Amino acid sequence: MTSYNFLLDLALILISTKLLSLVTKKFKMPQVVGALLAGLILGPAMLNFLKETDFISQMAEVGVIVLMFTAGLETDIKELKKTGKASFIIALSGVIIPLAGGFGLAYFFNNQEIANPATPILLQNIFIGVILTATSVSITVETLKEMGKLNTRAGNAILGAAIIDDILGIIALTIITSMADTSVNILWVLLKIAAFFVCAIGVGFLFYYLFNKWQKHYNKDLRRFVIVAFVFCLLLSYCAEVFFGVADITGSFIAGLIISNTQRTKYIASRFETVSYMLLSPIFFASIGIKVVLPDMTASLIIFSILLVIVAILTKIVGCGLGAKLCRYSNAECVQIGMGMVSRGEVALIVASKGAAIGLMSSVFFGPVIITVVITTIAAPILLKLVFRSKQDKTDPPIESGLVQNIKEMDQLNNEVQELSH
Repeated sequence: MTSYNFLLDLALILISTKLLSLVTKKFKMPQVVGALLAGLILGPAMLNFLKETDFISQMAEVGVIVLMFTAGLETDIKELKKTGKASFIIALSGVIIPLAGGFGLAYFFNNQEIANPATPILLQNIFIGVILTATSVSITVETLKEMGKLNTRAGNAILGAAIIDDILGIIALTIITSMADTSVNILWVLLKIAAFFVCAIGVGFLFYYLFNKWQKHYNKDLRRFVIVAFVFCLLLSYCAEVFFGVADITGSFIAGLIISNTQRTKYIASRFETVSYMLLSPIFFASIGIKVVLPDMTASLIIFSILLVIVAILTKIVGCGLGAKLCRYSNAECVQIGMGMVSRGEVALIVASKGAAIGLMSSVFFGPVIITVVITTIAAPILLKLVFRSKQDKTDPPIESGLVQNIKEMDQLNNEVQELSH
């Protein structure tokens, strides 16, 4: 018999994320914090009204794909090229220092009593560090978009570094898992990652040429551009994950970059902004909170959890900030970039789950990892709001909400279409 519980789940997610987003906005915090709290409150960690289902999980995946696609659409490619070398240095520094910090902390707490006896403790300690290398760029992207800071110099550096961070994280995870699982071939994984970017560039140039040419000669129904753009985004996301082992959000971001300089980019972006605001983004951010299930904690694990949170936050700020400083960013931009890389989100949970499945992490450490994910995910938007606030921001006119901007842009585009039809 068909179940319609997903309709109730969807209604609860949408109304709770909106209400709590308004509450957090009233306290001058990013609205994404409210959406994260909604999932945490309604999920197993607190009220247990909502549980993770296939529907929520799959819709959330589409949500983050669309979020990163729109981020690509709104990215200034010229500015991103300028920050390319800097982004790599920032990402590398933001991987090495958290890796060392996580390993050092695990070295003092992990022992024979709680460690997995089937795997050397050294590898398990390194894996705790690997978990801390993860960065959830989706939280940062939504926060920067809300504040109108996505296309700033620091915003572009964060975007580029976060994408590279994902690649470096995959490499680190592959290396450590290959040490525990001999069936994993490091060289093959690295070749697949390189092959993805080569294929993406080749396909990207071809698609850009055909798509742009089609836009110039066809002005009857602009909605078709949106559908074709979305199909391209989904296909590139699918190929990235399935054939090359690269995160699907990397594929969707690159798809957005490819389309970003075409003739109807603003129209396409406005359509995706609307569906993301209305449906997909609330589901994605709430799903992060719904995933959280807090286990029983001993006194030593609570202490480890507190220290893990501190190490997770400080190592990203110091690591990425140091990398930015080496690339001659200002002190304020270094802090902004460091704060933008703090969120671990669902990425850290995925890494932890994969490692635990092959014995690289004892189950007792799941609690501290979950707590770290929750705190860093909620703290990152708040910290970003604080570091991007300045005297100039206070004198600027208030930025209109994305929905209002979308309506204005759509009205303008509709007028253009009517003129063309006449």
